[in-house]
Amino acid sequence: MTKLRNSGGYRKLASFQTATLIYDATVWFCERFLDSRSRTVDQMIQAARSGRQNIAEGSRAAATTSQTELRLVNVARASLEELLLDYEDFLRHRQLPQWKADDHEASELRSVPQRFRKNQTDRTDLTDLTDQQRWELYTRWLDADDAAVRANAVICLIHQANYLLDRQVSALEKAFVKEGGYSERLAAARLAERSRSKSETDRTDATDQTNLIPSCPKCGSAMALRTAKKGRQPGKQFWGCSRYPDCTGALPT
Repeated sequence: MTKLRNSGGYRKLASFQTATLIYDATVWFCERFLDSRSRTVDQMIQAARSGRQNIAEGSRAAATTSQTELRLVNVARASLEELLLDYEDFLRHRQLPQWKADDHEASELRSVPQRFRKNQTDRTDLTDLTDQQRWELYTRWLDADDAAVRANAVICLIHQANYLLDRQVSALEKAFVKEGGYSERLAAARLAERSRSKSETDRTDATDQTNLIPSCPKCGSAMALRTAKKGRQPGKQFWGCSRYPDCTGALPT
């Protein structure tokens, strides 16, 4: 049976892949630059994990409920926004510079997907890479010894992920308004199936009735059900030739 709504496939979502980069980078950032006993470490890693996991869970929930999918994608978006503030706090508290949108390093990092596509000759897409291959494209920043470079790089990736999630939410909302949620689609599919079954039954009944109509014993034409108006049995039904009065063939019912 064909699914009413597609689900899964989250591993090919650019938002999920970017969130995976953010999660891995955050784990290794915290291990390298923060005190493992700090509560901030747990909060940052949990926020990064929540961003990634809720995208995946929302994608799986798409098969049965649009509302849950939307809610989980919004939770992912909120978690990454919380993580963004943690990285900004890290830079501010240590009086480290935060890249502006037009800084060279920020522009270079944002252009990674574009440069990758430009250099491909076999039409390989960024979403087709493994997690390790994708990490290597950003290793210049994410494996840097400078904490400020790493933090700024993750901030840029969070902005990219949030942009992708905002588009995802917008598309889901439009689809929900236009096509309805899962329960509405299920009801529509059920009504369509009942209508199809009824049509098949009606056609079968019509065919069965046609098979019951006898042929005229005189000319072989189909007969019509008639009612005697006079004679010995007025009001009684009988089969009369459909070619009457040219043919007077008759049969009892």
